[in-house]
Amino acid sequence: MTTPAVQTIKRSGSRFYVHPETNAKVPGVTSITGNLPKPFLQYWGQKLVAEEAVDSLGSITQLMVQGKREAAIDMLKRAPQRSTGDAARIGTDVHGLVEELNRGEPLGNVHPDLQPWITQYDKFLDDWQPEFLEVESTVWSETYGYAGTLDGICRIDGDLLIWDLKTGKGVYPEVGLQLSAYSHADYFLSPDGEQRPIPKVDFGSVLHLRPDKYELRPVRVDDDVFSVFKSLIHVTEWVQEKHKTVLGAPLTKES
Repeated sequence: MTTPAVQTIKRSGSRFYVHPETNAKVPGVTSITGNLPKPFLQYWGQKLVAEEAVDSLGSITQLMVQGKREAAIDMLKRAPQRSTGDAARIGTDVHGLVEELNRGEPLGNVHPDLQPWITQYDKFLDDWQPEFLEVESTVWSETYGYAGTLDGICRIDGDLLIWDLKTGKGVYPEVGLQLSAYSHADYFLSPDGEQRPIPKVDFGSVLHLRPDKYELRPVRVDDDVFSVFKSLIHVTEWVQEKHKTVLGAPLTKES
């Protein structure tokens, strides 16, 4: 996950951006899209726990024999977190190296585990020759109350693209919600409070980077997609605050 230059805080597991001049706090784009239903995650998590139970049967049995039932349960239930944690660390490291390249900075020593990813990214740069106008820039929406940090805006073959990098096993349509939110924001916001206009982009795009290949795919970022993102803003308001105001205290009947 990108670490924005503009200050952020965490509330109930969600990221909120803090405006450097007004001190207004708004949810981040990825926190908002995180409220989109993802039923497939339930089955993915169940599969990982089952695999952990089979692959670590000896360790689990030993814990049970020692009377450490809670430790055995904890070992199993944390299987999904361990899996996502490893992928997240690689993704963060790769994003950091890609950011340096996009800013035109020379890379130092690249860890051997990360070199295949950078080799593929170098191939993307050679094939498409992108010219980056924005790199890891924060956008702010006064109109709808959100902020976020985009991976970049670049020019390829004369077209202006808002661009996102994904390093996981797959790319999902939710990236369109992300990119449409960035492109429909009101302005770029710097840590010192400076505001800059967001250019009108021609296309959205996602680079799916893996250690053995890369794919550059077009992404819709039009008003139709953005309308779905706006609906998720209301869902986020419900999750964060409004649900707390719905149920009143139990009623009592006067005798």
